[in-house]
Amino acid sequence: MSAPLPPPPTAAAIEDLARALEAIPALTLLRRPAELERLSRDCHDYSPALSDLLLGCRAQLVARPGSVDAVQRLVAACAAHDVPLTVRGAGTGNYGQCVPLRGGVVLDCSRLDAVRSIDAETGVVEVEAGCVMARLEQQLAGCGRSLRLMPSTWRTASIGGFIAGGSGGIGSIRWGFLRDPGHLLGLELVTMEPDARRLRLDAAASRPINHAYGTNGVITALRLATAPAERWHELVVEVADLEAALDLSQALAGAAIELQELAVFERGVCDRLPWPAGCPPVAGARLALLVDPCGSRFLEEWLPAQGGTVILQRPEQPGSARPLRELCWNHTTLHMRAHDPGWTYLQMLLPPDPAPMLREMRARWQGQLLWHLEAVRQQGAARLAGLPLLRWSGAEALEALMQDCRSHGAVIFNPHVLTVEDGGLGVVDADQVEAKHRFDPAGLLNPGKLRGWTGPRPSS
Repeated sequence: MSAPLPPPPTAAAIEDLARALEAIPALTLLRRPAELERLSRDCHDYSPALSDLLLGCRAQLVARPGSVDAVQRLVAACAAHDVPLTVRGAGTGNYGQCVPLRGGVVLDCSRLDAVRSIDAETGVVEVEAGCVMARLEQQLAGCGRSLRLMPSTWRTASIGGFIAGGSGGIGSIRWGFLRDPGHLLGLELVTMEPDARRLRLDAAASRPINHAYGTNGVITALRLATAPAERWHELVVEVADLEAALDLSQALAGAAIELQELAVFERGVCDRLPWPAGCPPVAGARLALLVDPCGSRFLEEWLPAQGGTVILQRPEQPGSARPLRELCWNHTTLHMRAHDPGWTYLQMLLPPDPAPMLREMRARWQGQLLWHLEAVRQQGAARLAGLPLLRWSGAEALEALMQDCRSHGAVIFNPHVLTVEDGGLGVVDADQVEAKHRFDPAGLLNPGKLRGWTGPRPSS
């Protein structure tokens, strides 16, 4: 059971801290109510449950450092004043990762955006945490490299926020998930202590910081592996129904082509998505693909025999108004909610043979559940992840649906909860808790988000 949350700092404590922070060069303080409200939010309103839980949660002060030295001095001052600190990237997360539960300070990383180095031989990049991924992609492209994984929000998401709060996305069909060994090669971290330390951790020591919601260290920079750049082609393929789409997705996963993205949408989802110009009216289920140029040419000839009709085929133009990658992953949920905010979503890994589960779930939850699937690689094997859309009808119905999915062998990653563990596999990661004891001994970083934290260790 996690430690009880302390009350928010008093107004007097915040004023004392603000006076100390005003002396720090390259640090901007934001205090207007509208700024505090905006910078205390993310996209947790995808979940009605989180919208209720986080109602009224707001920082008492926002600090925007322009250097790692300013971060170090800011963190030290917060620790000395016993004021909680929540680190914020671009606020594109959906779990309330950067929402402060007990006030205090939000650290806005947006000015920590330098690309420090790109190794010409290996492609390894070192980049500060606040760098927006679209800008990082531009710089990598100049060196013939690209990020391996990115969220559908890559145009606005920060790389530090993706590592701290994300798990996978576009590229997961080739590269798996962010916590798989080989992606995060190291990071720079500032500890939450009155004598805040700036540490450089190797890949093994960085692992407990990955996907920890900023609860066990302030990430200031990252070292990441990259991939050779490829000019992907966009394909939209239409098939008769979800069953045919499922069969085709499995055939594609086994084909000798390079895929960067493969999403499956049943008809009810397709009807509500803003397809790129040139796509005809929806007539069935659809697949959205990013494929290498050679594979694109092959698929043009191969797909008709598999029951697929190519309705869009073009080189990807990521700067365009409606790139195909912005129909996938959680952009699908965004578009559905724009059409009707009564929709929310789930996240899960489907069983190796998902067809029986999908068939039974569609029959049982008809009208309340629409399927959106993403092809991924999990521990080296091709699998399907589910990000189904569901009609919100309360916590009890949500729990019944999740239990139904589990009974068919699905692994649920619940997006309607606050803590790292409950949004993942539901178990406490002892390494994450140990890292919090080492780097945040008083428990001041993003309190309330790490269930395994039961409080500071007793003084010896």
